[in-house]
Amino acid sequence: MADTPAEYIQHHLQNLVYGAHPEKGWIIAQTPEEVKAMGFWAVHVDTLGWSLFMGLIFITLFRMAAKKAVTGVPSGLQNMAEMCIEFVQGIVKDTFHGKNPLVAPLALTIFVWVFLMNSLKWIPVDYIPGLAHAMGLPYFKIVPTADPNGTFGISLGVFLLIIFYSIKVKGIGGFTKELSFTPFNHWALIPFNLFLEIIGLLTKPLSLALRLFGNMYAGEVVFILIALLPFYVQWGLNVPWAIFHILVIPLQAFIFMVLTVVYLSAAHEDHH
Repeated sequence: MADTPAEYIQHHLQNLVYGAHPEKGWIIAQTPEEVKAMGFWAVHVDTLGWSLFMGLIFITLFRMAAKKAVTGVPSGLQNMAEMCIEFVQGIVKDTFHGKNPLVAPLALTIFVWVFLMNSLKWIPVDYIPGLAHAMGLPYFKIVPTADPNGTFGISLGVFLLIIFYSIKVKGIGGFTKELSFTPFNHWALIPFNLFLEIIGLLTKPLSLALRLFGNMYAGEVVFILIALLPFYVQWGLNVPWAIFHILVIPLQAFIFMVLTVVYLSAAHEDHH
C-alpha cells in the first residue's frame, strides 16, 4: 500500500472519495489531486458507509432488546439497552429544563451512535485498509468520527434543531430580541450584541464537530505511528494506547451528547 512511512501515513489518513472529476467524470479518486479536483460535492464513501452501518447496528440491537424484553430475569442485551437508556435519561433530567419528548431519544441516539463509530478505532489500523486494498480500493478509512465531514454532519443537524426550537419556543421576535439585547440590554449596543451572540451561536456546531474530530483524529494518527514501529515494539505501545481509548471513546460520545442536550435546553429557555 505504501513504500515509505510518509506514504503509509498519508494512505491511512485518506478517505475513499467518489465524485465528479472535471476531466474524467464520476470516478473513485486514486490520488489526493483527484480529490481536490472533485471539489465540494465529492462523497466520502467510507465515512458515509460506516456511519450508516453503525447506525443500523444501533437500531438492530435496541430493536432486538425491545422485542425480547421481559419483566423477569433480563438478557444481557436487555440489560445493556436498559443501562444506556437509564443513564441517558438521568443526564437529560438533570440537564434539560424544557419539555420536549424528542430530546431524550435524540440524546440516546447520539450517545450510542457516536460511541459505536468511535469504537471502530479499536480495530487494528491495517486490517480494513488492507482488505480494501486487496479488493482494488485505493484508500479506506473506517472511523467516521476521524473525518471532519462526519462530525460536522452530526453537529449541523444539532445546530438546525437549536435554531428550530429557538424560533418555535420564543418566536421569531423573541429569538431576535434575545440575540439583540444579550448580554447588554440597550438599543445602542444591538450591533455589538448581535456580533457576540451570532458568533456564540455559530461556535456551537464548530465546537461539537471539532472536539470530537480532533480527539479521534489524533488517536488515529498515534495508532498509525505505532504501526510503523517494529512488531516487538508495537505490543508495548499499542495495548496501553488501546486501553486508554477505552476511556476516550465513551467519554467523547458522552461529551457530544451532554453538549447537545445543554444547547437544546438553552434553546427552550424563554426569558422574555
